[in-house]
Amino acid sequence: MHTQLYLRQALSVLCLQFDVFSHRMKTATVHELKDELQQIPPAQVVELCLRLAKFKKENKELLTYLLFEAHDQEAYINMVKQQTEENFIEVNTTQLYFAKKTLRKILRIINKHIKYMGSKQAEAELLIHFCSQLKESGIALHKSTILTNLYNQQIIKINKALSTLHEDIQYDYKKAMKELS
Repeated sequence: MHTQLYLRQALSVLCLQFDVFSHRMKTATVHELKDELQQIPPAQVVELCLRLAKFKKENKELLTYLLFEAHDQEAYINMVKQQTEENFIEVNTTQLYFAKKTLRKILRIINKHIKYMGSKQAEAELLIHFCSQLKESGIALHKSTILTNLYNQQIIKINKALSTLHEDIQYDYKKAMKELS
């Protein structure tokens, strides 16, 4: 009896695997997901969110930001700036290879937080802070083409983000940009 049940389960799993491999699953669009989520009861939406949070660390971090941090974006930006400053202490300023690796790590963290906030103003502010910290760090940017390019790419990203903001806000950030030049 148990062997028959086991064989049936194994057969159904194999059939399911065959179906998955023979027919590639198509990912739903955001619009389709939104429509489907609106049809589901709130309790089940909570379960789905928790399951997403368990699936990947980045999902949990985003959910944490949305639930606990999004209401005070200024405090969140200050927290990211403080974390950036702490990370800059760890940068090896004597060996450019290790400095480059650490700077890329810092940028990955900043870009993750920028993505969570979804704000061009926050993006500009955090990248300006990164560039000013980089200039103050004492790293010889001019000795490394890679670091010079990394710095210049951040300046381009800042200008692109600033171009989408209101003129009054742009003016304030343009002052900070002059100090970076």
